[in-house]
Amino acid sequence: MSEKLKISIKRAGSLDLPLPSYQTEHSAGMDLMAAVGEDVVIPPGKWGLIPTGIAIEIPPGYEAQIRPRSGLAAKYGISLVNTPGTIDSDYRGEIKVILINFGGEPYTVRRGDRIAQMVVNEVVRAELVHVEELGCTKRGDGGFGHTGK
Repeated sequence: MSEKLKISIKRAGSLDLPLPSYQTEHSAGMDLMAAVGEDVVIPPGKWGLIPTGIAIEIPPGYEAQIRPRSGLAAKYGISLVNTPGTIDSDYRGEIKVILINFGGEPYTVRRGDRIAQMVVNEVVRAELVHVEELGCTKRGDGGFGHTGK
């Protein structure tokens, strides 16, 4: 395994909650917890902005992606509105998660619930070069579903 990337983290008033952590040796994402002051009920088909109680300082050249937790999706139909959400290296505010309830029952978010996961990735910045024509491929400009199921 390569050297670990160091990321500074600051608590945003949530001293009672553990910091994000990997749940297993080979987990790609760290679990984020709900830092709500009181229970938040998200009705079916609605969403809510849920604070995590942390802010981070990501080094330039990296990002943090905020992704849904598969267990919440499979059991309750809970996902993220913007998935994956991106935390840029120059953002210093509290991380908040936009949970959406695709399920059929109201979902209650409680303080300390694991609500999302955070994956840190290296970022490659592209330079766009304007051209009059693009190179040819077998697929060409075939779009959604053109290759079958």
